[in-house]
Amino acid sequence: MAFRNWLTAGALGVILVVAAGAYFYSGQPTASQQTIVGAGQAMILPVDPTPLVVATKGGDKSFSIEIADTDAEREAGLMYRQDMADDHGMLFVFEMQKQVGFWMHNTPMPLDLIFVGQDGKIRAVKHGDPFSDAVISPGVPVRFVLEFKAGTAAANGIGYDDLLRHPAVGTAPGPGMPPTNKGDAPTPGAG
Repeated sequence: MAFRNWLTAGALGVILVVAAGAYFYSGQPTASQQTIVGAGQAMILPVDPTPLVVATKGGDKSFSIEIADTDAEREAGLMYRQDMADDHGMLFVFEMQKQVGFWMHNTPMPLDLIFVGQDGKIRAVKHGDPFSDAVISPGVPVRFVLEFKAGTAAANGIGYDDLLRHPAVGTAPGPGMPPTNKGDAPTPGAG
């Protein structure tokens, strides 16, 4: 009799532990779990409602973009993405201007990588080959990196010193940069 009571109590204990584990495991996923789908799957971020505009020597070019501004989003980037529209890209936003290096590990699509300074000006345009582990770096500190399908930069005349315009570009001043004028700065010469 004592053995049966011990067995029943043990079985109830196991059921309680399993039920508690299932309850806690089924809780809300973290932000990175919501963004990063899983190993081997492409991350798809929401398209920003404001188009990114590149002011080129041949005129303004407009693109829809996804914004990767967390460590997890920047790390996943366009990995596993098979295709992307010609007028679409991903903007990587870093907290401060710094040296960066990208690679094409697990990225089957050839890309243009456009490296952009704190001021929104393009500092370098590089090409990324599918699945390459070679480091792609501009050689200068940047604050933003814009990725497009390979050939998009050339097809749109995007090059060195062109200017990116978007609310995410230049909204937070970096070291040595003046704060953004939100209409409250004095007008030079006004008096």
